Amino acid sequence: MRTLNDWLMAYGETHQNKINRAIHLICVPAILFSVVGLLWCIPKGFLFPNVPSINWSHIVMIPALIFYARLGLKPFAYMLLTFAIVSSLLMLLQNMGAPLLTLNITIFVVAWIGQFYGHHIEGKKPSFFQDLQFLLIGPLWVYYH
Repeated sequence: MRTLNDWLMAYGETHQNKINRAIHLICVPAILFSVVGLLWCIPKGFLFPNVPSINWSHIVMIPALIFYARLGLKPFAYMLLTFAIVSSLLMLLQNMGAPLLTLNITIFVVAWIGQFYGHHIEGKKPSFFQDLQFLLIGPLWVYYH
C-alpha cells in the first residue's frame, strides 16, 4: 500500500498550475460536501429504521475512514472531523427545510465543471483517471496544501 506521502506526491503531479491548485482548494471540499449530501438524500428504506440519525452517507463514510486510518492517525482525524462538520451542516440545512437534493446536485455539477476547467488549464488529466482512490486523496491534499 502507498504511504500518505506517496499519494500526495502522485496527486500533486497533476496539480502544479497555480490556478488549478486554487480551483481545487475550493472545488474538492465542495465535491466532498455534495457527495455526502447526495448520499444523505437517498431514502433510508430498511437501513436502521429506528435510528433516525443514521443514513447512507454514514454507511459510506465507514470504508472511507478505514482507508484514511490505514494512511495514519492524522489523515483519519482530519477526515473524521471533516465528515462530522459536513454531517452537522447537512443536518442543519435539512432542519431548516433546505432543498438538499437540488442544492447538492448543483454544487456537485458546478464544482466538477470547475475541476475539469482547472485540469484544462493544467493540461493534465485528473489523477482519478489513473486510480479511483485519488478521489479519496483529494480532500487530504487540500489539508496538506
